[in-house]
Amino acid sequence: MARTRRTTVRLWRWRSNPLRRRVDVVEAWLVLGAWLFALVGCLIAGLVTAEVVSRSVDRQREERRPVTAVLTEHAPERSPTESVGDDLVWATVRWKTPDGTPRTGEAQVKPEARKGTGTTVWTDRHGTLMTKPLNDAEAVLQTVSAGLLAATGAGGAVWLAAWTVRARLDRRRMRDWDAEWERADLRWGGRTG
Repeated sequence: MARTRRTTVRLWRWRSNPLRRRVDVVEAWLVLGAWLFALVGCLIAGLVTAEVVSRSVDRQREERRPVTAVLTEHAPERSPTESVGDDLVWATVRWKTPDGTPRTGEAQVKPEARKGTGTTVWTDRHGTLMTKPLNDAEAVLQTVSAGLLAATGAGGAVWLAAWTVRARLDRRRMRDWDAEWERADLRWGGRTG
């Protein structure tokens, strides 16, 4: 059995031919616009998001300050349920705010540290406990990740919208073909349905 060779005509929607319909031209412009808008939109969304995250990280670094705190109790032993990153555990500590007011709260300390041991905690300008600001590598990772995620989301939204419009165009094209087949069938004197 002989194989039928399929011929692909590139850019047929842009060329003048008797099979091209208006809906085909609309679809061609839609695909071109979606590509351009997705590329530009991804780039802009990624860069803007990365800049916002970078400024947020910089603001964290400016606002947070290391303060020496004292353990008010013996730190517990390291256990899988109470430990946090870097083999640290949660314990109660006391520190002073910038205006000299003593405060108490939970902070990460080394396991089995003794009561009265000094440790470094991070606070904001009001003396509220905060997490340690991100180091340079963590900041770059967070900035790049947020930028890529925003770019991917923007591109996905554009393609979802374009796919939805193309699906509607396909339905319209099928309705038009059905109507044309109906007219052709009536001209031939038969009825195909």
